[in-house]
Amino acid sequence: MPVTPNYLRSAAEVIGAASSLRDAAALWRARDPAMRVVVVDAMDMRGETAALTLGKRRVFLATTNGHCWSTTDLAEEASALILTED
Repeated sequence: MPVTPNYLRSAAEVIGAASSLRDAAALWRARDPAMRVVVVDAMDMRGETAALTLGKRRVFLATTNGHCWSTTDLAEEASALILTED
C-alpha cells in the first residue's frame, strides 16, 4: 500500500488512539503487513523530522536500499514507519 495523505491520516488515527506505542505498532502491522513498523527510543531519532506528530508520539518515514536504512521526507519512497514516544 503506497504512503499517501490518506494512508498517513489512517495511520495517525490508529497510532494516536492506541493504548501504547507497542500496541500501535502491532495494530498497524496487522492493518498493513507489507509495511515495516518499528518502535525505537525517541533519542534515536533526535535531529530527524517526523512525518506525523501525535501528542507525545512521532511517526517517521524510512526507506531502504536493501542494506542501509534512512529516514525520508518523500512518502512515496517510504517502506517503513518508525514510531517513538517522548
